[in-house]
Amino acid sequence: MISDLARLIDIVHREKNIPRDSVIEVVEAAMEAAARKAFGQERDIEAQYNEELGEVQLFEFKTVVADNEIENEELEIEIVEARELDPECEPGDSLGMIIDLEDLGRIAAQTAKQVIIQKIRDAEREMTFNEFRDRKGELITGIVRRFEKGNIIVDLGRAEAILPRREQVLTETYRQGDRIQAYVLDINRASRSSQVVLSRTHPGLLMKLFELEVPEIYEGIVRIEACAREPGHRAKIAVSSVDPDVDPVGACVGLKGSRVQAVVQELRGEAIDIIPFHPDPARFIVHAIAPASVTRVYIDEHTHCMELIVPDDQLSKAIGRRGQNVRLAAQLTGWRIDIYSETRHSELNDQAYSELERIGGLDDETIETLVRHGFRSAKELGDAEAFEISSILDVDEADAVALIEAADTVLEQLILEEAERKRQAAELVEDLPPEADE
Repeated sequence: MISDLARLIDIVHREKNIPRDSVIEVVEAAMEAAARKAFGQERDIEAQYNEELGEVQLFEFKTVVADNEIENEELEIEIVEARELDPECEPGDSLGMIIDLEDLGRIAAQTAKQVIIQKIRDAEREMTFNEFRDRKGELITGIVRRFEKGNIIVDLGRAEAILPRREQVLTETYRQGDRIQAYVLDINRASRSSQVVLSRTHPGLLMKLFELEVPEIYEGIVRIEACAREPGHRAKIAVSSVDPDVDPVGACVGLKGSRVQAVVQELRGEAIDIIPFHPDPARFIVHAIAPASVTRVYIDEHTHCMELIVPDDQLSKAIGRRGQNVRLAAQLTGWRIDIYSETRHSELNDQAYSELERIGGLDDETIETLVRHGFRSAKELGDAEAFEISSILDVDEADAVALIEAADTVLEQLILEEAERKRQAAELVEDLPPEADE
């Protein structure tokens, strides 16, 4: 007849999916802890599970010493007493004695129960970590089980995961029992609660969904070069192909848009722009800012900034609703982007030329170079560092310092002129006759 303990071990092994040997180790450790609590922490106590009896046996070990030479009664036993248990023992031997489990008492039994529960939880966490540690960065599907303080607890079958509030898309709602697909963001070994942390906002979710839907990506023919998202609203993804005969954008869109629509559906309607990647930053940025068209691109390598000039009627389209389009394009390309309409760009250039022309020693070509690198006023040039101007204009630092000082002088003149204009305007207002009473 199987004992209650043996039955419990088998149940835990099956339901918790913990190896039977691990469950036995847990029970043995718990009984050792309970025995030490009952009899003293210094005692040499060992628990062993007896498979035939289906129960744990406790043994206390003491070192046999000569009569009247005991220094520690909890760890040593005199040979006279020891030979009553084992007639053949000699000084120096280790003598094991069985401890009656009934001597443990109620408090020690409660301790054993608590230790067993804790050890089983620890074993579950270790198993969860080992099972999912290689799945970080993958897609995983589960069932919404419950909600805790805004977090969603997801049942993965053998374990539970957490979808924190910060990793949820604000436009998405879930109910208990809903299926949810998410990106495995992290596996936390030390966590007392759910160890598997999920995300619905990470760009990796979008990339993995395309990998799932587009065989060419899975096979490595089409590569995802960059990805940017504003979760729940819009995303941009840049793709390239290692095979010149394969159109990367067409592969991701699919026949009649079937592949991209499958991804859009999983992301609950998030709009997706699929963009061809180009190694040339200027060409890449032109693709990234789509659907707006671009007339000119100015690149400043020093500040890692690009200036895009678009037709007047394309400005709002290039910027996008609340700046969304240009923000995503900047995230996708990794460049800071400034966008100007052709009219505004012309106005800024005219203003820049009018100020910079007042600085002695600057010809049209030098002014054009400075403007192209973002110096559109005497103030901006005066605030520049000498090494920066030296690099841009290919002059020595002494000439660059002189140029910066000349810009400061012009700036002082401009400030005085502006102050004079304001003074004259104020005098003009004072000289106006008062309005007649109605």
